[in-house]
Amino acid sequence: MLNRVGAVVTAPTLTFGSTVHHLRSRSFLAGRAALAAIIGLALGAAHAPAAFADDVEPPPIRWSVTPANEAGPDGRTFVENTLDPGESVEDYFAVRNVSDQTVEFSLKAADGFYSRTGRFDILPSDQESVDAGTWITLPDSVTVPGGQTVVVPFTIEVPELAEPGDHAAGITASILTVQEAEDGTAVGVESRVGFRVTTRVTGELTPKAAVQALSGDYSLSWNPFRPGEMTVTFEIANQGNTILLTEGVVDAGGQSALFPAEGENPEELLAGDTRTFSVVVGDVWPLFLVPTRATVAATVLTMGGDESTLTPVSAEILVWAIPWPQLIVLLGIALIVFAIVGGRIRSRRKVAALVADAKEQGRREAGVVGDDAVPASASASEAAKSPAADGTPQSRRAARSADEAP
Repeated sequence: MLNRVGAVVTAPTLTFGSTVHHLRSRSFLAGRAALAAIIGLALGAAHAPAAFADDVEPPPIRWSVTPANEAGPDGRTFVENTLDPGESVEDYFAVRNVSDQTVEFSLKAADGFYSRTGRFDILPSDQESVDAGTWITLPDSVTVPGGQTVVVPFTIEVPELAEPGDHAAGITASILTVQEAEDGTAVGVESRVGFRVTTRVTGELTPKAAVQALSGDYSLSWNPFRPGEMTVTFEIANQGNTILLTEGVVDAGGQSALFPAEGENPEELLAGDTRTFSVVVGDVWPLFLVPTRATVAATVLTMGGDESTLTPVSAEILVWAIPWPQLIVLLGIALIVFAIVGGRIRSRRKVAALVADAKEQGRREAGVVGDDAVPASASASEAAKSPAADGTPQSRRAARSADEAP
């Protein structure tokens, strides 16, 4: 059993592909790519002008890098240790060359971080590590024959003054190829494959999560009979000194949405990390001001796999959601009702005016007739004074003669 650089391990050969990323700078910058859980974390970096990005093809060399013991890969996909300040530990990793040619791989350890998309990566070659990446000692390179695996030892030594908590780093094996573009310019492509190394330094652990920068954006449905949706954006900050697994729920206007989405794994945040999340909550009715809340439940993982859930933290805001479609409908209904009621009022006023005119006309006509008529009392007195008043035939004849007179 061999345990030094150059030791060849006969183990089943698996085929893996490295990923090459092309950037707009000619200086070396790092990228990344994730491999299957069997080989741990795959990282890729490349450096090429944008004009040659499509012209540079990845090298025809394939390899994998995984944690190992002295005999070869041991099934781990990452390395985790709990160490005291000043303590050190030795470990191994295996570099498997799946190609049919001998390859010299450059070996490197560097500080680790999570990208905005939640992928683990390590610092690029042109950036210096300041934390756990500096605690790892390993050879500069290893030569692996085609189709073989070489076990490489490495040491993790925690400084005496290291702060308690979780510290992330990564180990990679890389190759550098130089290709020529159409104009003769040399283009360097660095491809890296590796795995994560997490060290928990003993001492007081202070896990803490916070929700900050909460905002909401309401999207209307112009169908007044359908609700809209609320896009809620916020940050989760790991303000403690341990790695946190985060998940939670966003509530808006009586509706809710989980994050990550169902079937996805909780998001992992390193100590000091801040990550932005965006969650869409559907079926939210516009109510002018919509109460919106983001609640995060964080979990602390121990190196032994135990879990400890923190008290959920949340943040709340009110988001403007003006119900324009519904207001337009209400305005239309109000105009229709106003028109109907106004028409009825005008009709009633017209009828009332006609009735009043008729009554006034009647009064005027009644007044004219009254002026032309003889009062009954005057007629009676005149009749009494007439010759016929005594009832004699002479009186009646005299009365008739008076009536017949011109």
